[in-house]
Amino acid sequence: MVVVFASDVHLTPERPDISERFFSFLEKQAGQVDALYLLGDLFEAWVGDDDDDEFAELVKQKLRVLSDSGVAVYLMHGNRDFLIGKQFAAASGCQLIDDPARLELYGETVLLSHGDALCTDDFEYQEFRKEVRDPQWQKRFLAKSLAERRAFARQARDASAHYQQQQSAETGDVNQQAVETLMTGQQVSLLLHGHTHRPAVHDFKLQNGVAAQRIVLGAWYEQGSMVRWDKNGIQLLQLN
Repeated sequence: MVVVFASDVHLTPERPDISERFFSFLEKQAGQVDALYLLGDLFEAWVGDDDDDEFAELVKQKLRVLSDSGVAVYLMHGNRDFLIGKQFAAASGCQLIDDPARLELYGETVLLSHGDALCTDDFEYQEFRKEVRDPQWQKRFLAKSLAERRAFARQARDASAHYQQQQSAETGDVNQQAVETLMTGQQVSLLLHGHTHRPAVHDFKLQNGVAAQRIVLGAWYEQGSMVRWDKNGIQLLQLN
């Protein structure tokens, strides 16, 4: 059994280099394994499953080819594409999973998350996250025209970029106490997430003294990032 994980691909027609890198990854790396887990922010923005953009259709087709080949594809919502729904999942052959989600392999359990919920020091973002994850907010937003939703997404991306420039490094990262609380509550010693764009492997101890590890996937803006889990263990890898 071989499983690969990726996060924060941030696909957009404005960055063909990223899409080419990702499509190559689907064919050469993901196409040779048993399962692929995409842990959020597959898209730079997603305004609803009724989006008729040609690029969105191309991504669905590429994922469908992979899933039809026998690779199980699992998809988690991120902070940029939390509006991905059942229609996209059915068209692409992906299975939507909760955040967090547990995966057991080789006698070990890993807890999967996008990671944004763990950035608890960023109070302003957490308030925004709470608002847009509310089903009533999403219902009202999806009732707007595609043009209105696309305009909102553009404004949100610009505002996010400006906001991140003003943030301290600590505020934009996960909170260690939130990490430990989540892991202790889920009774796991291994956490895998993305969102922060800071690929690394962190070793630490939980409050009960249990040795723990947190693996962070990188973003795809400059190069690919993935984690491979097979009989030899877990590896964080950067793709050229």
